[in-house]
Parts: sequence; C-alpha cells; structure tokens
Amino acid sequence: MDALYTAVATANSAGREGRAATSDGRLDLVLAPPRELGGTGEGTNPEQLFAAGYASCFASAVSLVGRQQKVNTSDISITAEVSIGKDDTSFALSVVLRAELPEELDNATGRSLVEQAHQLCPYSKATRGNIPVELVVE
Repeated sequence: MDALYTAVATANSAGREGRAATSDGRLDLVLAPPRELGGTGEGTNPEQLFAAGYASCFASAVSLVGRQQKVNTSDISITAEVSIGKDDTSFALSVVLRAELPEELDNATGRSLVEQAHQLCPYSKATRGNIPVELVVE
C-alpha cells in the first residue's frame, strides 16, 4: 500500500483511563470506561472512537458508490454500533452498521449501495474475517 495519509494518536496512562490525543492537536480527549464496564463514564472510550470512525468512513464509501451509480446519497445516515464483550479467550468486538435511507430511495437500491460500500470501506476491509459486522438497511 502507498500511504496517502497517516493519522497519529497517542493514548497514555491506563489506556481506557487517561488521555488520547492526535499529533496535530485536533483531537484531545479524556478517556474513561463506560459505566457498563465499571467506569465513571465521564470520558470517551475506544469503542465510541471506533464507532465514530467506522460510521464516518462507511458513509464516505456509500457516497462514493452512490456517485459511481448516479444515485443521490446525500440524505443517507450511517450509525455504527460497536459492542465489546467476552469471547472464549478474552474480549472481542462486534459491529452493527445501520444505514438510514431517505424515503425516495427504495430498499433494494439502498441495500445494494450498502453491500457495495462494505466491499470498499477500509474499516470493513480491516474487520472482515476478524469481527462480526452486520449490515442493517432501514
């Protein structure tokens, strides 16, 4: 791969309790485990960051596929639900990607766009075969 851009972020302290910041200073967050995992919930957590990144990247992939097929995707909304839980050995993630379609876009076309975007999205490529990702078209 020829890198076109590299994001650099550093997390300190205990990772889930501390700070995370990007090298350019645009992102600087307090980290805290969610209450559901015994934390204070008074900061963001890696699952939220992953969900935001995946939703954004996937929306971009849907937009690209839409442009290629001359389908207006400007009103499609992508929500990523990232869950963490225990598996046989330690912890694992799963993702549900929800695509909310505008009324004028039929379900079959929307499903096709979402499935094609899932083949193109770098986050989808990185997770494929590693964690379950469910596509939901609403």
